[in-house]
Amino acid sequence: MLAPWLELEGAEKQVRTWSEITGLDLVRLGTTAEADEIVDTAITQPLVVALAVLAFGELRKRVALPSQVVVGGHSVGELAAAAVAGVISADDAVALAAVRGAAMAQACALEPTGMAAVLGGDEPEVLARLDELGLVPANRNGAGQIVAAGPHAALDALVENPPGPAKIRKLAVAGAFHTKYMASAEDAVRARAAEVATQDPSLPLVSNKDGQFVAEGAEVLRRLVSQVTSPVRWDLCQAAFVERGVGGSVELPPAGVLTGLAKRAMKGTATLALKTPDQLEKVAELFDTVGATK
Repeated sequence: MLAPWLELEGAEKQVRTWSEITGLDLVRLGTTAEADEIVDTAITQPLVVALAVLAFGELRKRVALPSQVVVGGHSVGELAAAAVAGVISADDAVALAAVRGAAMAQACALEPTGMAAVLGGDEPEVLARLDELGLVPANRNGAGQIVAAGPHAALDALVENPPGPAKIRKLAVAGAFHTKYMASAEDAVRARAAEVATQDPSLPLVSNKDGQFVAEGAEVLRRLVSQVTSPVRWDLCQAAFVERGVGGSVELPPAGVLTGLAKRAMKGTATLALKTPDQLEKVAELFDTVGATK
């Protein structure tokens, strides 16, 4: 996923700098590593944040951002979003992602937990069933998708007896992210965040916590820390985009999942999943198209 972006001027040098910061060979991991290696959350998190901020840097060089642009990121993507909005530096975003990923991997080893996607069903009924089983709605993604997290036994019980017509799909993840089981990881991220300088957002930035736009850089950083153990309310983030009048969505690479959610939850919104540099012209076209309809 990183290979086409490394062909851009200065890109490989930048990624090698982030490799030194994180102690990970991000160039190799993003180009020739096997899938089994990069699905380790300790690798995935810094790799995807590095790619997202690298791509945004190139986007800013080639495309003029409309004045109405707003920014948001899902889970670890909030670190990239904070860098895009100018709250923290790209270096700090990648460094925090590396600490976050490694600490979450360690937290997963403390107790056997996991996650499962709950697709469809009546939302109050789904939430009641999760509460009954002691599971947490760790990701509320909108469009009829909730991700449950907690002990494997409780997840198995959910699979065996789902709420109403909902379909359950267990996810291949290391543990119950965005729950109390990640408390030690939150502590590690907080310790690293104490070294990070912040500025107030230069672009409106929505928070996973409650779908609210946060105007103070220090508060953004506090929320990034607490997010490690708190549910991701992407449903509220998308609702905030709709309320703001957003007419188009560009998902930074590695892209696809959030674009799919936007198509279902933000009806009528033009979408683009940016995966390679040759799609940057399409970003400009989307901005022009959306602007012309306002």
